[in-house]
Amino acid sequence: MASVDRMEKDPRAGQRTAWLKEHCAAPVRNIRPASEDASFRRYFRVDTPDGTLILMDAPPEREDMRPFVEVGRHFHGIGLNVPELVAVDLEAGFLLLSDLGDRLYLDALSEETVERLYGDALGALLVIQSLGDTGGLPPYDRALLLAEMELFRDWLLARHLRLELDAAAQAMLSVAFQRLADSALEQPQVCVHRDYHSRNLMVTARNNPGILDFQDAVIGPVTYDLVSLLRDCYIDWPRARVEAWALGYRDLAEQGGVLVRDAVDEETFLRWFDWMGVQRHLKAAGIFARLLHRDGKPGYIGDIPRTLGYVVEVCGRYPELSGLGDLVAEVGERLKGHPGDG
Repeated sequence: MASVDRMEKDPRAGQRTAWLKEHCAAPVRNIRPASEDASFRRYFRVDTPDGTLILMDAPPEREDMRPFVEVGRHFHGIGLNVPELVAVDLEAGFLLLSDLGDRLYLDALSEETVERLYGDALGALLVIQSLGDTGGLPPYDRALLLAEMELFRDWLLARHLRLELDAAAQAMLSVAFQRLADSALEQPQVCVHRDYHSRNLMVTARNNPGILDFQDAVIGPVTYDLVSLLRDCYIDWPRARVEAWALGYRDLAEQGGVLVRDAVDEETFLRWFDWMGVQRHLKAAGIFARLLHRDGKPGYIGDIPRTLGYVVEVCGRYPELSGLGDLVAEVGERLKGHPGDG
């Protein structure tokens, strides 16, 4: 076979080449890195005479590909633009997928494009929330919500900054986490993609957007994916504009039957949206620190200040979260003088 795996030598390079020779119908001309992932999954673009495909390499001892396969098949069946399965080998840890291209939303978003691109993404989100439940998705329950927020305490505060909180601050943080979980659980529960943001959405010529990384889908709060998209860790927009988009989606969700008409007023919906963002951004900041210290991936550490900035801004609007906002503001100041390597 005329393919050359250009990635650094690793134990699975030979397996990838042999697997493709057996499972790819067209001759493989080349294999090249396609994208970096925050998990143990790796993606390669496979060049063939008939075009390109994507090879997902997920070592089975580290990654379970079954949720990706199951959710992907369901999402494709309800009309979402997700990668189609060309070949599946769960035992070996390889998937061959159709290629949605390499134009990320993050790279394409601008003042000129944002209304159209977000309009498409919100339309797809309505499909996810109204039809995405496969009947077997796990719940986004209190235990999971709290465990995610603990990543902020464990990995950003304790591991990255080596910040030791006193008993009062620890208690304040725990109370804030419980309040944020309460807010999430009181919302209507729908199918949640869980990483619906500009690095997982692709600009495509047809049926935009292409949707990636849906394998962690759960049943959870109606505002979770909305805040992931509109208060993205990787790009930000003025608050007034974000609120207008969020309330526009509330109207769309009522029209689509996701929300009961007039059951949720604008103030309540925006509070859900704001508090959900705090939960998500605390989690994300902790994950970014964990990626550096546990996984040796420093590429996300620079996104922490923007992510925590959302938290400070939102907490300043709600007295119940003022203590959390003060703590996160202090963390932001400490990060300014931090070398970033822990």
